[in-house]
Amino acid sequence: MFTKTYSVDENHVDFQGVVDGLYYPFYMEWTRHAFMKEELGLDLEQEFAEGRLHMILEYTLRFKKSLQKGDEMQVTCGLQANEKRSRVNFVQQILVNDTVYAEAVFTATCIANGRPTVPDAVKNAIPA
Repeated sequence: MFTKTYSVDENHVDFQGVVDGLYYPFYMEWTRHAFMKEELGLDLEQEFAEGRLHMILEYTLRFKKSLQKGDEMQVTCGLQANEKRSRVNFVQQILVNDTVYAEAVFTATCIANGRPTVPDAVKNAIPA
């Protein structure tokens, strides 16, 4: 499983002393983009410059525990087939000390030549 490590940004901590829920998807996005580039060889900026637009269509996010100031987290990213051939699921978790704090599934597609598709680099990396 592809993993990146981040420390909680103090600017993301709310008045209760926990990370505001809107920042969890950002940590996951940073990891997803790194996964695309480092594991699949797809630089999203270059993809866009070449006319391919990668986009999230929807996501579900479940909070299990609250991230707090000072936490160091591991954010994972893996692929899963979607029931629609023109989509792919990115399955992600945020963990602290091997405990799941959040889990999500992001459904994505790529618009190329005006049509939704899943690039071969992504398709070929989906576990059987």
